[in-house]
Amino acid sequence: MYTSLLWQVQHGVGTITLNRPEVYNAFNDTLSYELQDALKQAAKDTKVRAVVLTGAGKAFCSGQDLKAASEAGTRSLGDSLHKRYNPIIKAIRDMPKPVICQLNGVAAGAGCSLALACDLIIASESATLIEIFINIALVLDSGSSYFLPRTIGYHRAFELATKATKLSATDAKALGLINKVVPPEALTDVVAAEAKFYANAPTKAIALLKKMLTKGMTENLEAVLEYEAYCQEIAGHSRDNAEGITAFLEKRNPVFTGE
Repeated sequence: MYTSLLWQVQHGVGTITLNRPEVYNAFNDTLSYELQDALKQAAKDTKVRAVVLTGAGKAFCSGQDLKAASEAGTRSLGDSLHKRYNPIIKAIRDMPKPVICQLNGVAAGAGCSLALACDLIIASESATLIEIFINIALVLDSGSSYFLPRTIGYHRAFELATKATKLSATDAKALGLINKVVPPEALTDVVAAEAKFYANAPTKAIALLKKMLTKGMTENLEAVLEYEAYCQEIAGHSRDNAEGITAFLEKRNPVFTGE
């Protein structure tokens, strides 16, 4: 089905693996459009209740494939973002399911933005993050100028963006950019356990929480309070809410179906 990525569904978890290891999973046109499609598949597949995003080989994603871009000739970078990268970031943020980044190696440029767009980042000790744009006199894109300052504040974001500082996974975790750092040999198992947890969680409530937390970063208190009430009304009419209450009263673990 795809030539530049792998898509697998198992036990309620959809796994997307960027599969251009020979160029550290750098984006060319094919990979960017295939990733857009895979994210659409993940969103609409009712069997998928959690999504894992990772890379094949040593890297997560090294950003734009500059050789491929050069061979394609002169193009509008703005159009490229609108057509290729921005839809990917929006698809992750609009995904009505949790998206876990399995950060197996370097995430550079747009690859760093891709990781930061995910809901949870679990990294190998050998992984790194770098906003490398400035090294070729470009600026942050694919959402990094949104995610970075909201996560680590303006001053640290400015430093990382203007110096292209490479962060180890441990340093990134200390800054709050990564949730968990594990030995390379444990990464797959740790992510699988995390994905299993979310695949059995109340998916509709998590979808609402994603929207609420994003709004909470940008709206004033009054608007957030109104939106909380709106979302709570929806959550309160879900089957999972009824199951959660019943399970509590019956003193057993709830069995959520994501509905």
